[in-house]
Amino acid sequence: MKVVVVGGTGLIGKRLVALLTAEGHEVVAAAPSTGVNTVTGEGLAAALEGAHVVVDVANAPSFEDAAVKAFFEASTGRLLAAAAHAGVRHYVALSVVGTERLQGSGYFRAKWAQEQRIRAGGVPYTLVRATQFFEFMDGIAQSGMQGEDILLPSARMQPIAADDVAAMLAVVVDSTPEEGIVEIAGPEVRPMATFVADHLRACGAPREVRAAADALYFGMSLDDDTLLPTGVARIAATDYAAWSLRR
Repeated sequence: MKVVVVGGTGLIGKRLVALLTAEGHEVVAAAPSTGVNTVTGEGLAAALEGAHVVVDVANAPSFEDAAVKAFFEASTGRLLAAAAHAGVRHYVALSVVGTERLQGSGYFRAKWAQEQRIRAGGVPYTLVRATQFFEFMDGIAQSGMQGEDILLPSARMQPIAADDVAAMLAVVVDSTPEEGIVEIAGPEVRPMATFVADHLRACGAPREVRAAADALYFGMSLDDDTLLPTGVARIAATDYAAWSLRR
């Protein structure tokens, strides 16, 4: 089966390409660096020729509100049109758990719009929403820096390893389209601050990490469960301790 992985050279994409290739699929890692640009359309038709599945794990090069909106509008629009023309049978897109509850962010408004466009795009689809990745802990810590300390929301989170995201996407690739959302998450639910504090200690850079209900997450207020799956999520095996040992 031919699978085109858009964003195939990135954090999730390169892992997914390796897994699918090992399974015996014909895999195209589509990215500007490989001659496929979903924003301009360069190389897109050729990459999708004969493809059975498209997996969109691409992310915007800039998270500035206007730039991220423009990226997802252009990329998703061109990719859907090319997928429909090529007769693609399954369009898989990676999104984020809680997207509709994070609309105070231009990034998540763009992701929500992307999801709606895929739903209406006419190609059988599955939206895979993942929780935050362990690999993003440094960024979360940096977002809460206040002098020497870190202040984070008291909300809980259920983070997941990038390797597990790729493995769970590979299962979706080999399945029939859901025509809806699949949520994936890690095995532990804890306050965000405890994950970040553990991460900083594991990195040898411990800091005081404080939690407050009114602290902001990348400029947004969170309820206790904003970042948690709402339905019956598919749960990955790797907990933070295991990921930290092998990273």
